[in-house]
Amino acid sequence: MADPAPRIDLPEGVALCGRTLEEAGGRVFLVGGAVRDALLERTVKDYDLEVFGLAGEAVIAALVRIARVEPAGDSFPVFKVAGLPGVEGQLDVALPRRDSKKGRGHRGINAVADPFMPVEEAARRRDFTINSMMLDLSTRRLEDPFGGARDLADRLLRVVDPTTFADDPLRALRAAQFAARFEMTVEPGTARLCASMALEELPADRIFGEIEKALLQARRPSTAFRLLFEWDQLRAIAPELVPLAETPQDPEWHPEGDVWTHTLLCLDQARLLIDDLDPPRALAVMLGTLCHDLGKPGTTKFEDGRIRSRGHEEAGIEPTLSLLDRWNVHTRGSFPLRDQVVGLVRDHLKPGMLHQAREEVSVGAIRRLARRVEADLLYRVARADCLGRTGDFSPVAMEWFIEEVRKLSVERKGPVPFLLGRDILELGLKPGPAVGRILAEVYEQQLDSKVQTRDEAIASARRLLAGD
Repeated sequence: MADPAPRIDLPEGVALCGRTLEEAGGRVFLVGGAVRDALLERTVKDYDLEVFGLAGEAVIAALVRIARVEPAGDSFPVFKVAGLPGVEGQLDVALPRRDSKKGRGHRGINAVADPFMPVEEAARRRDFTINSMMLDLSTRRLEDPFGGARDLADRLLRVVDPTTFADDPLRALRAAQFAARFEMTVEPGTARLCASMALEELPADRIFGEIEKALLQARRPSTAFRLLFEWDQLRAIAPELVPLAETPQDPEWHPEGDVWTHTLLCLDQARLLIDDLDPPRALAVMLGTLCHDLGKPGTTKFEDGRIRSRGHEEAGIEPTLSLLDRWNVHTRGSFPLRDQVVGLVRDHLKPGMLHQAREEVSVGAIRRLARRVEADLLYRVARADCLGRTGDFSPVAMEWFIEEVRKLSVERKGPVPFLLGRDILELGLKPGPAVGRILAEVYEQQLDSKVQTRDEAIASARRLLAGD
């Protein structure tokens, strides 16, 4: 059926691309997430076009007159169109296709292009009804053969074709992150399909791609992880998380219950704290929060009438590394994502401990901590940990910590050393281990505010040299 189109202003280059293909004899549709997001009145970021009625050669011949075209894909041509006005990066222009299962995993799909297939048949290969809607660029009518607009209004996530949905196991992860991002209920039959899919067939980068979307784009990332737990799919993609649900916590400090329940509450609290961060740091906070109590299953004991998890911070490093390895998480650009996540897990209790001993805590202790992990990120994880509980718990310790951090200007890194190796050499010392030793001693003095200027640092280095 055809419905009135959503209001959407196309970038100049997208509109130009559509007109060019129509003039060549094609029928052009805006497809996928762009149509869904327009109906939700969200900002549309990705524009994908599907063109009917033109063979691949004709599509290329039309598009090369207005932009650079790079074919991608083998059996089903997708054309990467670059250099269009008002379009950052590349625009994907695809031909309609039929998919069939030929092997394991996400890549085991055989796709054959057919530019003359009916619109409804082309839409049938989509995963969910909310992604199967197509906007005709010429008539501005919405083609919605599977009721995606209705499901979107009802906040219901439903498969298009149950007979082929399970061919691509990545769709189970997409279901979880869509449900979280768009705050939807997964239709029971769709949920059963998601629970039956072999996620272990998926490559790490595809798994983590969906996890990352849930962590950064959903208001309540816990929804995605709760669904994956209910579907018993965490065992395939994140077995390190599974024991959290079987690990109790002291009810005085954690009235919400087990570690898994606490972790989900913490994720939603952390999500409220990352909007001002760049993506790598935001991801570090979310991953640090997800992993912060992974050490509890191995350390939790009943002692003296209380449930305790002594040393769980240090014990959490190994399972955190295991999960990051599983998801192939390393650096993001120049940001040491993996190292920061491990540091956040290892030190997530430090803000509270420092606050508890605040009368005796030196500035050096805070500066040394800031050398191990970004203190601003640690504050956010610790605050999420504090608030990720039921009951009345105030994050006063975390607020004290971040104020002290800001006073010392060590939000992102420890103090820059006053002295470098060449400064020691200029004092007459020859290259060797003694240079590093003196630099380290002077820097320790700097951390403790025993030297507060470069001149004082040089004077201290001279005294150390004279002592040798």
